[in-house]
Order: sequence, then C-alpha cells, then structure tokens
Amino acid sequence: MNVLVFGGQGQLGQCLKKVTCQKGLDKLIYLDRKQGNILDNKLISTLFYEYQPKYVINCAAYTAVDKAEDEIELSRLINKTGAENLALACAENGAVLIHISTDFVFEGNVPKVLAEEDVANPINVYGLTKLEGEQVIAENLNNYFILRTSWLYSEFANNFVKTMLRLGKEREELGIIIDQVGSPTYAVDLASCILEIIQTESKAYGLYHYSNEGVTSWYDFAKAIFELAGYSTKVKPLKTIEYPTKAVRPAYSVMDKSKIKKNIGANIPYWRDSLVTCIDALEVLKKIDNN
Repeated sequence: MNVLVFGGQGQLGQCLKKVTCQKGLDKLIYLDRKQGNILDNKLISTLFYEYQPKYVINCAAYTAVDKAEDEIELSRLINKTGAENLALACAENGAVLIHISTDFVFEGNVPKVLAEEDVANPINVYGLTKLEGEQVIAENLNNYFILRTSWLYSEFANNFVKTMLRLGKEREELGIIIDQVGSPTYAVDLASCILEIIQTESKAYGLYHYSNEGVTSWYDFAKAIFELAGYSTKVKPLKTIEYPTKAVRPAYSVMDKSKIKKNIGANIPYWRDSLVTCIDALEVLKKIDNN
C-alpha cells in the first residue's frame, strides 16, 4: 500500500518519517519540492503511474503568512491550484487524499470554539488561499480527509518553539503577543493521527479539525517553553497593535476536535504535555549533534 507524501522534506513530512520509523512502516514515499512539484501535472501523472498510491498526503503549502500578502498569485498557485491538481489525480487513480489546512481560514473575532461547519471567513491571503484549496478538493474528489491544524511546531524545521529557544539564549527579555489565542500542535501528534487514518483505512471522509487539546496565548506558550527548557528569559506581554504585521491574524482560533475524536478515534494530547515531549526530543538531538 504505497503512500505518496508531497512536501515530504518539510516539518510535517519529517514528523511522518519519525512516526513511521517508530511504527516500522516502509511504504511512504517522501517527495521534496522538486521530486513532487504539485504544479507539474505531467510529473504528478508519472508519480501516480509509477507508484500506484492508495493514499496521498499533501504537506506542500505556501506558509509564509506575511509574504503571501505581496505574493498572492504564488500563494494561490501552491495552496489552491496545487491542491486541485492532486485532487484530480487522486480522483482519476482511485487514491485517497489527506490534505493539511489551517485555522487561519477563520476570522477569529469571537471567543467561540470553532467547529468544522462554522463559516470560514479568512482575513489574510494565506488563509484565503488555503480555504480555496479546501474548496477545490471537495469539488473534485469524494474520498478525502482535510485536516485543519494550528500553531504547528516540532523538533524539525523552523517553528515558534525552536525560535524561542534560540532567542531565549540570546536575549534577557522578549516581547510576545498576548491577545492572540489558539492551540499549539505538536506535528508528531498530527503525523500519528494521519497514520492512524491510513492504518485503519478509515472511510469517514470529510473535513476535520486537529490541534492539541487546551487553549493558550503566544505569550503563555513562550512562557511555558522557557520554563520547561530551564531558561530565565523574561517575557513581556504585547498587544497585537504594538506588534503590527503585514498580514492580520485571527485573535481567537480555538478549534473543536469532537468530530475527529468521534469518527477517527483520535487520541489528542494536551498541548503542554506534547511541548514537554518536544523539548525532550530536542535535548536528545542536541546530545547526538554534540557527540
């Protein structure tokens, strides 16, 4: 049962590799940006012909939230057209598509836990193009899982946790946003959920939310990172208005995970517990590098 992973060298792709190694799985084919260019339909056709995948995991995305405001067409090409290309190829070849989306499809202006059926109203280009990607998948394919996630981090690639650990060594004090609230997600947990869908060959297709349990702000997230890592870095709370960015972010994007727990049987850890796991994993990697 071959599984093609587009964007296989990114953060989530590396987490999938970690989990598959732990589970002893060897049928996942990880494609980097060149090997699995989701804008090249001829290449996609060749890959489907060669590997005859039963599942396709799309981790490829344009995720530079602020740059997307200036690179609208490139963001749309990758997040919408690329998703459509994979959906059409899956429909033609009888494969199941597992596609990763984002909490940024929501406006996030009301402190309400967001369910899959709630109206999506993106307030930045990144969120808009990711929503468009969801829509073209649903229009062209029946057998799909779209997993919206949020605040993704891990011991791999660039992310908020690794940035805080780096800056925490360099500075005595950091200003961090306190009025944007959401749920951090350990990408290894998300990878485990994806593999659970594949291993059980679930037929509960559709749109789902997946993030770690619990709610926090970026400020409290940073505080927890420094506390667990044993750093003495001081954290100063900043309001969004004090730290303007090119793209507007949702103020509240906490998602309801009831559907994925009911339909898929997802076991979702609490965000702080997973943060402990990640920081421990980073320490192990540091010791390996030092040796």
